[in-house]
Amino acid sequence: MINAIAIDDEPLALNVITSLCAKHEGINLQKTFTQPNEALRYLHKFPVDLIFCDIQMPSMTGISLVKSLRQNTMVIFTTAFSEYAVTSYELNAIDYLLKPINQKRFAQAIAKAVDYFDYIHKKDDTADKNIFIRSDFSLVKVPLSDIVYIEGLADYLRIHIKDRKPIVARMPMKDMMEKLNSNDFIRVHRSYILPFSKIEAVRGGTIYIAGQELPIGRTYADEFFNRYNG
Repeated sequence: MINAIAIDDEPLALNVITSLCAKHEGINLQKTFTQPNEALRYLHKFPVDLIFCDIQMPSMTGISLVKSLRQNTMVIFTTAFSEYAVTSYELNAIDYLLKPINQKRFAQAIAKAVDYFDYIHKKDDTADKNIFIRSDFSLVKVPLSDIVYIEGLADYLRIHIKDRKPIVARMPMKDMMEKLNSNDFIRVHRSYILPFSKIEAVRGGTIYIAGQELPIGRTYADEFFNRYNG
């Protein structure tokens, strides 16, 4: 069960969140607040797992509130203004919901929160079979078995996934490697990380995988060939 609170200066908006939460058994909405300062005092005494938080509020913005939190809490921002999407991304929000919030979009955000909650608490057998990537201003679950290869593009990554369009995320290759199991994935070039099991063939300095020809970088060649030939 995920314990949550909701913060919004508009009571009607809180009524909507309350009604939507009531339709999801995995969410326990403990309290709602129209005053951010009251919410902060509550959180200092009673930490929760998830906060639904409006962004534009008169006494304190939702962004300032989230920045002031002492604990690491999941946040779903709710707002009528799309220009805050980038900021929500930088604050590692689970999702970003534009008002008026419909039931389908709310359910998608809750599913992300539940998946991430299970992942960080290792609540099920799938926790070690997925990674979570921040893309398109929210958290995206990526099954490790579906990754075809990962391509580095300056400050960004493009994760090529089976039967889905690639996911683009702002993340260094080094940070991505830390998320992956080194027994299953290998970096073969400054711009490429591959799942070892999906390599189809190697000829000279070229790897063939999923119909693509990817180069082996000189820096990574010894480690790759030692493992590949072994």
